[in-house]
Amino acid sequence: MSKSDTRLVWSDDPKDKAKVDDGKKKKPEQASSEYVKSTNWVAVFRIEKNGRGGKTVTVIDQLPKHEMFLSELCKELKSKCGSGGTYSMEGKEGLIEIQGDKRAPIKAIFDKKGYKYKGM
Repeated sequence: MSKSDTRLVWSDDPKDKAKVDDGKKKKPEQASSEYVKSTNWVAVFRIEKNGRGGKTVTVIDQLPKHEMFLSELCKELKSKCGSGGTYSMEGKEGLIEIQGDKRAPIKAIFDKKGYKYKGM
């Protein structure tokens, strides 16, 4: 059996991990920022309570339907707001749900990034 026929199953050596990860690395931030800048969109904010056991949820709707963009934005919003949330790509456009009434902190984040929004 030659070296080219083997595959790495497990290794603790950082050099081996670097070899495996080299083929998988891409620049996700650059791809998502290019996509977001190329499209014209306006986020729509709303508060929902129905069907959630009386709990308040901030919904950001009509976002670009790009999974990488939605996951990165959702992760940032959750960490800056200090609450849970999720994103969805069902339907025509993307959607992010953040637990609680977090319109003010999300507005500040959107202003800083230069994203357009309405429904505050």
